[in-house]
Amino acid sequence: MARVLIIRHHSEDRPGLVGEAFEARGFELDVVMMDAESPTPSAAGYDLLVVLGSKHAVYDERIEAAWFGRELEVLAEADQLKVPVLGICFGAQALCVHYGGVVKPSGDPEIGWYKIEPLGESGIDEGPWFEFHFDHCIPPPHAELWARSPRAVQAFAIGKNVGVQFHPEVDEVQLAEWFASGDDNGAREFGLEPADLLAQTALETPGARVRTAALVDLFLAHALG
Repeated sequence: MARVLIIRHHSEDRPGLVGEAFEARGFELDVVMMDAESPTPSAAGYDLLVVLGSKHAVYDERIEAAWFGRELEVLAEADQLKVPVLGICFGAQALCVHYGGVVKPSGDPEIGWYKIEPLGESGIDEGPWFEFHFDHCIPPPHAELWARSPRAVQAFAIGKNVGVQFHPEVDEVQLAEWFASGDDNGAREFGLEPADLLAQTALETPGARVRTAALVDLFLAHALG
């Protein structure tokens, strides 16, 4: 059975709709923690690597010293072993940095459900997709841009790797867990009521499940085709 290593950065994070899609396609998931207390995982023996989001910024030197520097080593290992990577939000920013791009604070963060603009023949769905980010990627020149919004690059490919700024894994259960952990403060600062966002997410989840399955198929075709 093909295996996917999934790196998360907080106990409340889970692969959600992305994990469902991989499992429906016969993949075995191995979800591991990457933080200051956890050992560095290895991409060896896996067919794919998925890196989830984080509350932290990739340019935070304290985070780099604590664990992000080791995560970049995992990405380097995956590159060497030819293990394709799907990076989600922080994971996309990690890919961006690893391959020579830049990540900066956003002057116009995105929280909530947004449509994106697909580019070229990427085949990515316009959404809406769930967004929760305060930074944005400037991918390296050799990256292939797949989608954008007025505020940020939303999807890109570098070799067999794909990064998405949005959160295709999110359903109402995941969002409720984030809010329970204290992430609702970010939403409130953005002028959003967590209860309203949860209600909207519950309505969007069935459609997001279908779009996420298509995104996983798109990634698999790009990574393994």
